[in-house]
Amino acid sequence: MARSSWKALSVAAALVALYNFCNSVSFVPGPLRRTAAPVAAASAAGMMMAPAAFADEIGDAAKKLGDASYDFAKEVDWNNGIFLQAPGKFQPLKALKAIDKMIDMGAAADPKLLKAAAEAHHKAIGSISGPNGVTSRADWDAVNAALGRVVASVPKAKVMDVYNAVKDITDPKVPAYMKSLVNGADAEKAYKGFLEFKDVVEKNQVTAVGAKATVPTGDKIGTAAKALSDASYPFLKEVDWLSDVYLKPLPDTTAPKVMKAIDKMIVMGSQMDGNLLKAAAEAHHKAIGSVDAKGVTSAADYEAVNAAIGRIVASVPKATVMDVYNSMAGIVDGSIPNNMFSKVNPLDAAAAAKGFYTFKDVVAASQR
Repeated sequence: MARSSWKALSVAAALVALYNFCNSVSFVPGPLRRTAAPVAAASAAGMMMAPAAFADEIGDAAKKLGDASYDFAKEVDWNNGIFLQAPGKFQPLKALKAIDKMIDMGAAADPKLLKAAAEAHHKAIGSISGPNGVTSRADWDAVNAALGRVVASVPKAKVMDVYNAVKDITDPKVPAYMKSLVNGADAEKAYKGFLEFKDVVEKNQVTAVGAKATVPTGDKIGTAAKALSDASYPFLKEVDWLSDVYLKPLPDTTAPKVMKAIDKMIVMGSQMDGNLLKAAAEAHHKAIGSVDAKGVTSAADYEAVNAAIGRIVASVPKATVMDVYNSMAGIVDGSIPNNMFSKVNPLDAAAAAKGFYTFKDVVAASQR
């Protein structure tokens, strides 16, 4: 369950990226920022401009934030492997609860604004340069504005649930350590700018959550998801979801190479159907609620997650999906599949793979 949560959508991770930016400036940890932001971006859907007054106010505030924070941004080594580490003691189930808060926040966000944020991230990755891997000033401002609008589309209580959950898994020594890696004065200036930006976002924040997503029923993907789930649930229960292997960097690769693969995910996410994306977030949230002490969700929730993922993938052109697959294949060492295969019953793994290929064909047949 933990892996499908990351893969399918950490939709809220993108939403909370604004608060993760706060984490970088106020030095509450970055690992969730670094790991979740990719998926988050990949989960975004639908682009439209926000109402003029709303967009101008947050957009203007984002430019002021850029004035205050871009010097700091240039000093951060965004390629540092520290962002792949846990922000404190390794607590997978507790971290999953933090992820759940992100997903719940993501499900409440405006999907049109999510897509706008995804597209802003895609553009920003295209302007990354220099040894520290920083984006251009214009794209820095655009990303902050887009994230501010996304956060403003979610009630404050849900945003604070994410902030508090991340804080609970963060070692209190992390902020001071992160601050020691940059110019302290620039960090303080950036943080002050963030607090001012936060006030503008909060001023424009909604107070109620919108309607839940509409979930398709009786479709071919839903039927195929049941067959896949029946074939793969025994395998699922054998996986060690509490292992720290999922936090280990991919061997023989670099941050810039991984970022290119992440960019393909972002593009795919920006093309997803907004309602189906929201439904997938809600399915993940429910599934995390039934996770047991070994990190395994219930069979029913596992089936619902598979169906939801199949539908969002079917809402994206095949070429875009294959771009993600091929970009990941290019950075995953061939030894990794064999290593993961060795940790479970091979017959159950083979049955799960066979079920997946059948499911993949149904999704492809439904693809736009």
